[in-house]
Amino acid sequence: MTRPRNAERHLIARVGWLRAAVLGANDGILSTSSLILGVASAGGTRASTLVAAAAALVAGAMSMAAGEYVSVSSQHDTEQADLARERRELKTDIVGEQEELAQIYRARGLDAATAQIVARELMAKDALDAHARDELGITPATIARPIQAAFTSAATFSFGASLPVLIAVLSPTAMLIAAETIGALLFLAVLGAIGGTAGGANVWRATARVTFWGAAALAVTAGIGRLVGTVV
Repeated sequence: MTRPRNAERHLIARVGWLRAAVLGANDGILSTSSLILGVASAGGTRASTLVAAAAALVAGAMSMAAGEYVSVSSQHDTEQADLARERRELKTDIVGEQEELAQIYRARGLDAATAQIVARELMAKDALDAHARDELGITPATIARPIQAAFTSAATFSFGASLPVLIAVLSPTAMLIAAETIGALLFLAVLGAIGGTAGGANVWRATARVTFWGAAALAVTAGIGRLVGTVV
């Protein structure tokens, strides 16, 4: 099917994978770098810090995949239950379902006659699609995709986590805390800018938001690590 020359590409079509990608990468950078800082601030050896970093990468990726799959599957189950109910109602009360759709269009500003015409013609083409979109708010761009979300989150978490792990491997022990802090904030700022650009948001606002909360998390974790190391 040929795409119309004047068809627009809306950013909402990216919402499914973009949310999972940004969340995964952000969590990978932040949780792994925070753990490294916590262990290093507590006086952990270089070996123990690297072991903790590697464990955080693997466990975090699996956790993100499982968490996203379960969460998005719940949304998917709810969507499918609503669609199943609509299918039953379309089989048993097609007239009532057309009136229900017409009421939605009247509420949006169409007059009664036009609303009936639109409802009838859309249902003649694809009744379930019309009700899914206009009654339930379910569209191909926003429908839940559990497997896509799980793989996207795991992959982006692994990529994000690998960055602070690489810093931990390459940095001299005496410079580890400073290097991790600067590197993590830099990575988070870049991620915020990429997410803002891909989502059509204000880039500076997105960058500042991600960097601010990242800095807060790093500071709290390092502080707790230092406190625990002092007590122990």
